[in-house]
Amino acid sequence: MVGSGGQRRKGLEGKGPTPRAEQRKGHPAQRRAAAAAKVAQARDKKGDGPEVIAGRNPVVEALRAGVPGTTLYVALNIDADDRVTEAVRLAADRGISILEIPRDELDRKTNRAVHQGLGLQVPPFEYAHPDDLLATARDSGEPPLLVALDGVTDPRNLGAVVRSAAAFGAHGVLLPGRRSAGITAVAWRTSAGTAARLPIAVATNLTRQLKAWANEGLMIAGLDADGSIDIDGLDLAADPLVIVVGSEGRGLSRLVRETCDVTVSIPMAAGVESLNASVAAAVLLAEVARRRRVAGRV
Repeated sequence: MVGSGGQRRKGLEGKGPTPRAEQRKGHPAQRRAAAAAKVAQARDKKGDGPEVIAGRNPVVEALRAGVPGTTLYVALNIDADDRVTEAVRLAADRGISILEIPRDELDRKTNRAVHQGLGLQVPPFEYAHPDDLLATARDSGEPPLLVALDGVTDPRNLGAVVRSAAAFGAHGVLLPGRRSAGITAVAWRTSAGTAARLPIAVATNLTRQLKAWANEGLMIAGLDADGSIDIDGLDLAADPLVIVVGSEGRGLSRLVRETCDVTVSIPMAAGVESLNASVAAAVLLAEVARRRRVAGRV
């Protein structure tokens, strides 16, 4: 009689503890964990580490705007003026640490920028997950309104778009993981502090994320100088909507443009150059907000 060679006994042996859900390939928890890891990797690639805002006017403007500073650096023996006094008062009121340090140390912390004896350290920005933006929008009880940026590399433009998005009722802003400005100190200041109140997320792949939102019932409208419709014909403004803003130079990328349901242009007087990305976004967002107010009164 031929034996089993011990195989039957081995088959009865235990295989150890069951792996956690996020470690099991194909499990929904594993897919969520993998997606979160990719988003974290995209955030890291943006290189948004701690920064020091340098200069009396920039520091005071940042503190007024609510930029979440962690430490105010003041050079020893500084010749104080109204801006220094206000910076110290604002920092103290918000519980920000105030440190007096030698001027040469402040030179190093600001990479030898013209700091005029003041520097404000800003922590890395904490980005949301793209799914959080849609969840926030749906929890609002209003038709979702999201803004996505396609290659906007100027942090001042990014900050201005965030400010306009907050002003006109958008529920969040999405950035691509590559070829995009991040929420740096400059973007914080330009956003006038609204970056602290509006969820901002990073997508590992912008086109894929836009398609995912389209599958969730959102319409995708891209700002484009050669749009398929102009702003007057944007009849879907009151629907669940994503507005995509292209880069300062080339506008929308090809794949993103092909993902859009419509592309929208802004009529302008003859001989006038096109608007920059942040101004164009503000114009379109203001029109969407106006149409939503009208629709709400009907």
